[in-house]
Amino acid sequence: MKGHSWNDGRDEEGTHGENKHMTTSAPNGLRICLITTPLPEGLYVLVENFLSILAPLANEIYLVTGNFPEDAIGSARIHLRNISYDHRKQSALIRIVKNFIGQLKLSYGLARIIGGVDAVIFFLATPLVLPMLAAKLLRRKVIVVGAGSWSGSTGRVHSGRLLDLEGRILPWIVSLEERLNYRLCDRIVVLSPGLIQAQGLEKHRDKTSVAHCNPPDLREFRVQRPLGGRENLVGYIGRLSEEKGILNLMEAISALITGENDIQFLIGGDGPLRSEVEEHPATKHPGGRVDYAGWVPYDRVPDILNRLKLLVLPSYSEGLPTIMLEAMACGAVVLATPVGGIPDIIRDGETGFIMEDNSAECIARSIVRVLDNEDLEQVAGNARALVEKEYTYEAAVEKYGSLLSQYAHK
Repeated sequence: MKGHSWNDGRDEEGTHGENKHMTTSAPNGLRICLITTPLPEGLYVLVENFLSILAPLANEIYLVTGNFPEDAIGSARIHLRNISYDHRKQSALIRIVKNFIGQLKLSYGLARIIGGVDAVIFFLATPLVLPMLAAKLLRRKVIVVGAGSWSGSTGRVHSGRLLDLEGRILPWIVSLEERLNYRLCDRIVVLSPGLIQAQGLEKHRDKTSVAHCNPPDLREFRVQRPLGGRENLVGYIGRLSEEKGILNLMEAISALITGENDIQFLIGGDGPLRSEVEEHPATKHPGGRVDYAGWVPYDRVPDILNRLKLLVLPSYSEGLPTIMLEAMACGAVVLATPVGGIPDIIRDGETGFIMEDNSAECIARSIVRVLDNEDLEQVAGNARALVEKEYTYEAAVEKYGSLLSQYAHK
């Protein structure tokens, strides 16, 4: 598991690597606390990559989170404050209680170091009202960096469960917490312009900025195999959860593997729906055209993306998916739903393809449409060029440097 290195700006031989912004210390004396909800193992790399962007901009960084691997901290200037957290799928009531206890633990971890920081960044976090209140009461500047709307995602996932406790209460609680966080914070950072409207942030435009925080490492994510030399391999790599639409994709695959075509499928990932994916009729189909690879180590992702002709993202809700940018950098074509910041990047028939919705029928129909397109290599080339131009590590460091400069010691 590795993103951009932040070993004080030096590679393994002690010389400066390609990330020219990596310096041994920031000249402005800025001290940052980065706080995030305890994340599943597969999402740690998102935090690692964001730390690599912040590292050249701050003298000290305190990471307050849960279950984060200590050996992933590669700099003496980054200090980890961990809490324990259980990610097992449980009932709504237990999850609400666990969330409250987790917020208390994060607030305590924040309070222990708050005197040594100038700004607190809430990153990719489910709404954390208690830590937010603690930071504001202690008069620290607070920035929220989000990847999507948690309330929107929760509402879509539970839309069919309005008669049970989880369907009624969870979306309401998450929406309330999200609105409070946006109101209390000093600045909101979204990953693309379209997310301002998608996340209902029009009323906060005066304190909202756009900056990406997980650019693909173009040294690792590059085209190793031309698209024309790839088989008709269609894939999904990501979290196996309801908001990702993975079961809809599995139903679409079931329809396609019974037809007369040469399409193969690869599913990589882990999450609460893993057993459903493993035991799905499509996975068990005797034709062997569906490969469930389980969790894919991060260092294997570039190789898999170079095997795929098409990556499918059938999500109900998204921010700006990192895997989308990584696939584009590797020359794979992306087919996605028009949610979150995806339409800012994927222009149908130009830099990728958009499907109208994520029903199984629409997914299946769209996969066939894309694979039959005669301009796939041009689309893949356009996508790669877009990533190289606008979604680089250097551009992210420059943008966050501008955003954080107002909080630095003068």
